[in-house]
Amino acid sequence: MNQPTPPAATTPILRLADVSKTFVGTNALQDISLEVHAGQVLCLLGDNGAGKSTLIKILSGFHAPTTGTMEVDGEPVVFKSPRDASDRGIATVHQFGGTFPLMSVGRSFWVGVEPSKGRGPLKWFDKKFAGEVAVREMRSLGITRVTDGNRLVGSLSGGERQTLAIARAVYFGAKVLILDEPTAALGVKEASHVLRIIMQARAKGIAVVFVTHNVLHAMMVGDHFAVLIHGRKADDFHKGERTREQITDLMAGGEAMAELEAELDKLQAGA
Repeated sequence: MNQPTPPAATTPILRLADVSKTFVGTNALQDISLEVHAGQVLCLLGDNGAGKSTLIKILSGFHAPTTGTMEVDGEPVVFKSPRDASDRGIATVHQFGGTFPLMSVGRSFWVGVEPSKGRGPLKWFDKKFAGEVAVREMRSLGITRVTDGNRLVGSLSGGERQTLAIARAVYFGAKVLILDEPTAALGVKEASHVLRIIMQARAKGIAVVFVTHNVLHAMMVGDHFAVLIHGRKADDFHKGERTREQITDLMAGGEAMAELEAELDKLQAGA
């Protein structure tokens, strides 16, 4: 039997306390408190509409919380844009890698921070260097089929696009890596590769927030788990403290059904 992973004693890299988000009278998130630690994988589990996307946008600076606070390395922060989050080492990789199909691998890897040659108005994009670095960083994460940095991103598989985006985030010094459903559209082999990359990132001391509705994938790599239901945190536990069946049942509303059945049994017994 797996032993529960004890809570980390160190200061969390990222901490949310009683965070809520309201849109025109709709409570998208209510009183969410979470901690993200270096070298650990926090799995955010929930079905569609659970609030995962809203929470990701708050963590990555797209939305500010309506109430509640955020801390990075123990310091209170207010992100006004995704750039603010990026400057504090928070990188988000969305479901399809956030890459650009009609760009080359090298240019997509460096978009926004393009390396250049020359000086002043005579500067130009250093395509050779950009491609070499992109291919090298992808190879370091196990992608050996991509050997040409001039190759179009659109020709890559889903898993290779995910790897390109993760390699970019790691190369530019991400301390917190938020992965939004990275295995959702992938086959078994490619999903397994992405899960291995998550474990590599954890081994490098990076804090990983793995957002998914796939309980099996979460249990394969997760250290800490939080389940969201209708914008609320329904459960919060560490590795080994819940079974797969318990987690799946909770996400599907099974606990509520069990409680209802228990109440019905009591009523029938008293009749």
